[in-house]
Amino acid sequence: MNFEICTDSVEGALAAVKYGAKRIELCAALSVGGLTPNIGLVEGCANTGIAVNAIVRHKEGGFVYNADDVSVMKLDIKSIKEAGGKGVVFGILTADHEISELNKELCSYAKSLGLEVTFHRAFDFVKDYKSAIKKVIEMGFDRLLTSGLKPKVVDGLDVITYLQENHGLEIEIQPGSGVNPQNALKLAATGIQNLHFTARKSSGGETSLGMGELMEVDEDKIKDIIDLFK
Repeated sequence: MNFEICTDSVEGALAAVKYGAKRIELCAALSVGGLTPNIGLVEGCANTGIAVNAIVRHKEGGFVYNADDVSVMKLDIKSIKEAGGKGVVFGILTADHEISELNKELCSYAKSLGLEVTFHRAFDFVKDYKSAIKKVIEMGFDRLLTSGLKPKVVDGLDVITYLQENHGLEIEIQPGSGVNPQNALKLAATGIQNLHFTARKSSGGETSLGMGELMEVDEDKIKDIIDLFK
């Protein structure tokens, strides 16, 4: 089993190295589903030795973008590569919740830089996942991150199973959202070979003036999940 730790810090990258994860998905603003991390953070995490796949999502609130957005995303992809990133994670939808043709341009650009490419949980908003997965594969994506169109993976297990059984040889299917020590083995029983999970918890520190909550790495969660597969 390959493990991808979703994190927003160098400390998370170090924990991923410590417990033998294959890579991290690096994000800022995890409270809104993840936004593009700053380049200093990408480089700092890459310097730990872990493979860094960085999300490319420059604004919250959805996944419908235009040509100007794509230009911004290309700049971010280039910067992520230069900072030592090994891959990028993105997904663009049309206003009708279908896979946008703009993804093909971005996917080709990222691959021309030698990056691997993951289509992220924008997929969980599509109307027809059976046709959507075919389009994602045709565009050249290496991996799909999905919760099976549900808020949590345990509720989307039927979709995840379908994707793995029908397309698992064409693209890596990676469940994510709510993966924990209690359900990891159940997810593995679908035949998937990749698990994605966030491992952080409140630091217990006080916050004020709308500056957000300080979080810290939950090493126990990382250890407990990975130990299940030893």
